[in-house]
Amino acid sequence: MKHLVALVLPFLFTLHVIAQEKNDVVLKVNGDELTGKVTEIGDSEIKFVYKGETLVYAIKKSDIIKITYASGRIEFFNKPSLPSEAKEDKPKPGSAISNDADRRNKIAILPFTFITDKQGAGEDMGYQAQNECYTFLSKHSGELTVIDPRTTNALLIKAGATADKIRGFTMDELCAIIGVEYIIDATVTMDKTSQTSSQSGSIKGKEEYNSKDNKNEVKASTNSYSTSAQNYQTKITMNVFTDKNTNIFSQERQSFWNTTDAYVNSLQFLLKKTPLYRK
Repeated sequence: MKHLVALVLPFLFTLHVIAQEKNDVVLKVNGDELTGKVTEIGDSEIKFVYKGETLVYAIKKSDIIKITYASGRIEFFNKPSLPSEAKEDKPKPGSAISNDADRRNKIAILPFTFITDKQGAGEDMGYQAQNECYTFLSKHSGELTVIDPRTTNALLIKAGATADKIRGFTMDELCAIIGVEYIIDATVTMDKTSQTSSQSGSIKGKEEYNSKDNKNEVKASTNSYSTSAQNYQTKITMNVFTDKNTNIFSQERQSFWNTTDAYVNSLQFLLKKTPLYRK
């Protein structure tokens, strides 16, 4: 019996030592393996002590793939996806969201660039000119479909092609975003020139009796008016692009009239010249 105890005790001691030497292993996202003891697990981080040390470290859960505990239990925090589970990448801004068939025979009108005295006139003027263009062309588009400006602008904004960033998109990218085959891009430039002044007046007469001279007299009163109007020189430049990024029309027109709405006539003139116009 004494011999049996003498044999068993060293074996049990060896097992005890081996058990004491087991550690927790933390596998991080960057591939590092940390060996030691996990002392605490919080909402966003764990507390960890390296093997042979006493200093406690805080490690973010977001940096950990898994912890293999000394007991053999494994806890995952950021389990990597298997290749078969990988999700498709989301389309990048400007990537195609419509196919060629969907875009056929469709036209979009971009908000106009409106420049007054070499300064931007604001988005409202550009939207107004865009609507003027849509109203006229939609009546003369034949088999073509003109997308309404509200839909066009909403799709552009959702794709990040806002007024300050739209220059970062090519025309074929914009066609794909809106889902059209053709895009109309135009700029209205309006500069002040001279002022026109005019005067007008009226004379009113009234007959009154003059007792001193014993006769009737006519007294007259005059009213004069003066008005002035600012004259403008207006030019509109229009381009039409396809979903292949090809420019199929590019012309400019200087307005004959000198009023602020003179661009409307020039706009209609240019639209009639485009390959998109139908009588």
